[in-house]
Amino acid sequence: MGIGRFGFTPLLPLMQADSGLTLSQAAWLASSNYIGYLLGALACSAAPPAPRNAVRVGLLAVALFTLAMGATASYGAWIVLRFAAGVASAYVLVGVSAWALHALTELGRSAWSGWVFAGVGLGIAAAGLVGLVAGVGRYEAGQAWILLGTVSAAVAAIVWAPVKSGNSIATSKATAAPRLGVRDWQLVFWYGSFGFGYIIPATFLPAMARSVVADPSIFGWVWPVFGATAAASTVIAALSLRHVTFRNLWAGSLVVMAAGVVAPVLVLNVESLLFAAVCVGGTFMVITMAGMQEARRLAGDGAPRLMAAMTTAFAVGQLAGPIIVGLAASHRAMGIAGPSVFAAALLLAGAWALRQRKAVGATSELEHKIDA
Repeated sequence: MGIGRFGFTPLLPLMQADSGLTLSQAAWLASSNYIGYLLGALACSAAPPAPRNAVRVGLLAVALFTLAMGATASYGAWIVLRFAAGVASAYVLVGVSAWALHALTELGRSAWSGWVFAGVGLGIAAAGLVGLVAGVGRYEAGQAWILLGTVSAAVAAIVWAPVKSGNSIATSKATAAPRLGVRDWQLVFWYGSFGFGYIIPATFLPAMARSVVADPSIFGWVWPVFGATAAASTVIAALSLRHVTFRNLWAGSLVVMAAGVVAPVLVLNVESLLFAAVCVGGTFMVITMAGMQEARRLAGDGAPRLMAAMTTAFAVGQLAGPIIVGLAASHRAMGIAGPSVFAAALLLAGAWALRQRKAVGATSELEHKIDA
C-alpha cells in the first residue's frame, strides 16, 4: 500500500525530467490517486467488504496498476492508473485494519499492531530508494515504476495465503452496526483534517528538495528518510508508549507533524526538508494506527464502518491538499507556502480539540492503553 499510495512522490522528479511534468500537472496527477482513494473508502463505508477479500484483491490491483505506469508515457493513462491504484489502496487499508487488529486482539498481541502499520512506511522507503537509485543511475521513470510493480506483485503473492486462512470480522456485524453518533463524527472530522495536514509534504517533499539541490544523490534521500521514519515510528509507539491513550498519542503526533509541515516554509534548505521528513514521516502512520485503534475501541463490532468513514474523511482532506497547491501554482500565488501554513494551523486545532474532549464510553481506562 505504501507503494500504491506514495510511489509517485519519489518518482515525481524523474517524471519531471523525463516528460517535463509541471507542478500543476503533478498536483492533478496526485489528486487522481486521492480521488480514487476517496471513492474506494466510500464504497467500503457503504458496503463493508469481507476484510480478507479487500486485502487480497486490493494488493493484487496495486501491483498491476503500478506495473502499468511503467508501460505508458501517456499523461491521460497515468491519471486513470493512479486513480485505480487509489481505489485499491483504500480497500487495503480498511481490510487490513479490520482483519489484522481483530486477529491480534484475539491472540493477545495488540501491541504488534505497530508492525502491521509499519508496512506502509517500508513501502514508502522502498519506493524512495528506487527513486534514489534511478536518479543517481539516470534511469527512466518507467523503469522505476516497473520495478516497484514487480515488488508489489511479490508482496501480494506472499501475503495471499496467510490472509486467506486468517480470522476476520464478519461483514454482517459491520453492516448491522448502529449508525454513527456525534462522538463518532467528531472523530471522523479530525481524522479528515489530518488528511489535509500531512498531504502537502507527503506529495511534494522530493520535488521541493530537488528545487534546493539538483544532485539526486542528495535530494533523493528525503523520501527514504520519510518512509524509514514512518516504519519505525509505529513499532516504537506500539511497543514503548504503553501508558499513553490512543487519543493523546494522536494529539501529540499532530503537534509534531505541524512543526514538520511549516518548517520548509520558514527556511527552505536540505536540513529543513529532512526535519520535515522526520516529523511528518514519523507521525502520519502513528496517527493512522492510533485513529484506527480508537475507532475500534469506541465502535467495537461496528469498527469497520467507522474506520471506513474515517478513511473517507481522510481521503477528502488529502484530496484538497494537492488541488489547492495546483490552483495556487497555476495562478502564481503563494505556491506551497500558503497551503502549508493553513495545514499546520489545522493540525494544531485538531490536537487541541482531541485533548479537550476526554474519551467517553463504558470502556475502562485500561482499554485506553496501547497494550489493552
